[in-house]
Amino acid sequence: MSGRRLGPGRVEAFTDGVVAIIITIMVLELKVPETGDLHALIGSAPVLLAYVLSFVNVGLFWNNHHHMFSAVERVDGRVMWANLFLLFWLSLVPFVIRWLDESTFAAGATAAYGIVLGLAAIGYSLTERAIIACNGKESAVARAIGSDWKGWGSIALYFTGVPLAFVSRWFAIALYVAVVALWLIPDRRIVRAFGDELRG
Repeated sequence: MSGRRLGPGRVEAFTDGVVAIIITIMVLELKVPETGDLHALIGSAPVLLAYVLSFVNVGLFWNNHHHMFSAVERVDGRVMWANLFLLFWLSLVPFVIRWLDESTFAAGATAAYGIVLGLAAIGYSLTERAIIACNGKESAVARAIGSDWKGWGSIALYFTGVPLAFVSRWFAIALYVAVVALWLIPDRRIVRAFGDELRG
C-alpha cells in the first residue's frame, strides 16, 4: 500500500468531512443554560471559552492542511496513515471539552487537552514529512515548509503545558492560547512561496 502513489483529492475531501463532523459534535456537546438569565450564561462561560479555543484550533489545523494540500502532487500510504493519525487526535477534541466541562477544568482534564492537541500537532508534522517523502525534497511542499519552527514550537508549548496543568491549570491554558496566537495568522508559507496559483 505504501508504494502506491495517488492524487491528493480524496485525502483532502475526507479530511474536510471529518473536520466538519468534529466541529458539529463540539457544538452539540455544549450545554444550554438551565435558565434564561445572564447569570446562567456567565456560569457557562468557561466551557464556552474552551469551545472557542478548540474551534479556532481545529480551524487552524484545517486551514493549514488546505494550504499544504494545495501544493501536493501525489500521496501514498504513508501520507494517508499520517493524516489518519492527525484526524484521530482531532476527533478526541469534543471528548476533552466535555471532560473539562464535567470536571470543572480539573488538572487531569486540562493536561489531557494539551496531550490531545499536542499529538494532533505531531500528526500534522508527520503528514508534512510523509508528503515530502512521497513528493521529494525538492517538491513544492518541502521548499515551502523549510525548518518548520512554528510546528515544532507548537508541539513544545503543548507538552510543556501538560505537566504544568498539575501546578497551575491557568498557566497551562495560557500556553494553549499562546499556540493559537502563534498560528492565528494562517500559515502562508506555501502561498508566499508559490504565488497566486496556490491561493484557495
